[in-house]
Amino acid sequence: VQLQASGGGLVQAGGSLRLSCAASGRTFSWHVMAWFRQVPGKEREFVAGIRPSGSTDYADSVKGRFTISRDNAKRTVYLQMTSLKHDDTAVYLCAEDSQRALIYTDAFRYNYWGQGTLVTVSS
Repeated sequence: VQLQASGGGLVQAGGSLRLSCAASGRTFSWHVMAWFRQVPGKEREFVAGIRPSGSTDYADSVKGRFTISRDNAKRTVYLQMTSLKHDDTAVYLCAEDSQRALIYTDAFRYNYWGQGTLVTVSS
């Protein structure tokens, strides 16, 4: 499985960005997908997750501002980010689990990772 994240960039506070993560594996539609983020010196932080059914979970820090979605036919997961804050600045990584039931918030639970895309929010 290979995951390719894209869509990061520089945006002003209050702005929006949409991240995409394209998966190469045929198991995409069966598995939980998630977005994490990481800043230097800190652990990876769970942002959002989505089951194959489309049900979702979010970190409290992004609820109401970020929306995760998926297109199983395109093997792609998205993260729509709005009302961005300086604290949202990070490398955003997509991850694929090997099961479909639970959305884990611990990074070690995920088997496959993309390379990350940098989001910089200027204040």
